[in-house]
Amino acid sequence: MAREFQRGHKAKISDLTPGTDLYVGVQIAAPGLTFDISCFGLDANEQLSDDRYFIFFNQPKSPEESIQLLGAQSGDTESFRVTLDRIPANIHKLSFTATLDGAGQMSQVGPGYIRIVAGGEEVVRYAFDGSEFTTERAVMLGDFYLKDVWRFAAVGQGFDGGLDALLKNFGGEIAEEAPADPQPQAAVPSFAPPARATAPPPFGAPPAPQTPQPAPSFGAPPAPAPQQPMHTAPTMAAPMAPQAPSPYGQPGQPPQQPQFGQVPGQGAPPAAPFGQQAPPAPYGQPAPAPFGQPAPAFGQQPPGGMPPGVPQGVPQGGAGLQAALQPYKETATGQRWTSQNQQLMRVDLTMGGSGVLARQGSMVMYQGKVDFGYKGAGFAGRIVGNATGQEMQLMRCTGKGQVFLAEEGSHLHPIELQGDAICISAESVLAFDESLQYEVRRIEGHGIPGGALFTMQFQGTGTVIVKTHGTPVVLPVTPTTFADCNAVVAWSAASQVIISSQVRLRRNAYPGHSGETVNLQFRGAPGNFIVVQPYEV
Repeated sequence: MAREFQRGHKAKISDLTPGTDLYVGVQIAAPGLTFDISCFGLDANEQLSDDRYFIFFNQPKSPEESIQLLGAQSGDTESFRVTLDRIPANIHKLSFTATLDGAGQMSQVGPGYIRIVAGGEEVVRYAFDGSEFTTERAVMLGDFYLKDVWRFAAVGQGFDGGLDALLKNFGGEIAEEAPADPQPQAAVPSFAPPARATAPPPFGAPPAPQTPQPAPSFGAPPAPAPQQPMHTAPTMAAPMAPQAPSPYGQPGQPPQQPQFGQVPGQGAPPAAPFGQQAPPAPYGQPAPAPFGQPAPAFGQQPPGGMPPGVPQGVPQGGAGLQAALQPYKETATGQRWTSQNQQLMRVDLTMGGSGVLARQGSMVMYQGKVDFGYKGAGFAGRIVGNATGQEMQLMRCTGKGQVFLAEEGSHLHPIELQGDAICISAESVLAFDESLQYEVRRIEGHGIPGGALFTMQFQGTGTVIVKTHGTPVVLPVTPTTFADCNAVVAWSAASQVIISSQVRLRRNAYPGHSGETVNLQFRGAPGNFIVVQPYEV
C-alpha cells in the first residue's frame, strides 16, 4: 500500500521498497496550460555540471540510460524510469520539476502528484494542488538524493521564472538553438525483467508473489482502479543527514554513536556530527579552518592556499567584488531548515505547513511576507517558568518567506525528532517547529534547596535548533556518568537523571534557579546519551 507524503517529508528508498529500478510518475494539469516536466541530475554542489543529465523532451535519457523519459502513461502526465544502482558516482541528486510552457502561474494547477512505483506497485505518493503556490511558474516536485544511501524527499517548492530560470539556477547554460536529434524518437519503449529460460514477459505489473521475492524489478504502474483506498496516515520523515543505524534512546537496537546536530534536509552538506570528520565544504561555503588556526578574514583566502605573488585578500578564483563575496552567498537547498554556517540558520516558512517559535530577538534577517507575533505562555506558563527557571521568551514566525536566525555567535545544531523525545535546557534552545510539544520536566534530587531541578522536554515530529558554546560532544550514558549543569546541553529522554549528592553546592544555588550550578548523574540502559559543550561559567 502506498505511503502518503506531505511537503517536506523524507524517507530512505530502502524503507519504501527494496527495489532500485523505479518508475516515477508525475501528474499535473490546468485548463489551457501546458507543462514541461524534467529531471535534473545534479552533482554534490547541486549544480548541473554535466548537461547530459538534464533529462527533458529533447534529451530523453542519460548516457548510461540510468534515467529515462518514458512519456505519458497509466494516468501520468509524464513518467521516468530511474535505475539507482546504475547512476554514476558524480550524480548526487535527481530533482524532478514541472515548468509552465507559455503564460500562466502555478496557482492555477489542479490536484496533482509525484509518485514512485516499484515492480508495478505504487510505494509512495506526494499530492499537491494550486493552493500551495502563488505566481510561480515552476515547481520543484521531489528529489532523489544520495546521503550515504539514496533517499526521497517531497519538496513542493515554487520557483519564479520558467524552465530557463530553473536551468540557470542549477548552473546550466541555455543554448541559442538546441541540436536536433538525428534519429526520430520511437514509441515509448517497453521494459521487462531479465530473460529467464523463455522470452521475458511484457511490460507491466508483475503477478502477486506467492513466496517472498527479491527486490522487485522495474514495472510501470497499472491503470488506476476506481475507488482504490489509499493510506492517508502521516508519514514519518527520515532525517536527511547520514545517521547511525540506531540513535541513542531507541530501544531494541544495539547502541550506536548518535548524530546529534544533523541537518534535516538535503542540498549543501550539513555540519559534521559530533565526533566525526567534517565533510567537504559545499559550493558557496568556505572550508573550515584547521584546528588551532584562525579562520580567514571576510573576503580572504587562507594564507596557506595563496599562490606566490597573489596579495592576501584577492580570491584565487579572480579579483573583484563578486569573486570576494561568492564564498559567502546564501545556501538554498529547497528544505525547511538549512544551515548557512555554524552560527546562522535559515528556515523556509513556505514548507512544513506550520509556524516556527524562536527566541525573541534571534531574527537577523528575513525575506518575503513574514509575520512576527508575541508568543505568550499564559498565566500558568509564566508561573511555571518563573518557578523553574525554564521560561522561554518566544516569538511566532508565520507567513511566506525565509527567516535567518542567530544569537551571539553560538553554534547552531538542528535536531529532527520523529516521534521521539529529548531533554534540553531552555537556555540552549534557539527555535523549534510549532508542531512539537514541549513541557517542563522535573529532575528529582535531595540535598539542595527546593529538592529538584528542571529542564525542557521536546517531543513529536519536527525540528528543534539547539545552540552551544563551541562544538559539543555526544557521550554514552554509563553507571558512572556525571556532568556539570553548565556543560550539559541535552540528553535522551529515557535517561534517569538525579542530582549528585557528592558535589558541594555553590553559593548561588537557591530555590527557583534553573539548576546550572549542580552536577548531575545520568543512568540508563545502553543507547542513552548526553550532549556536553566545552563551556563553563
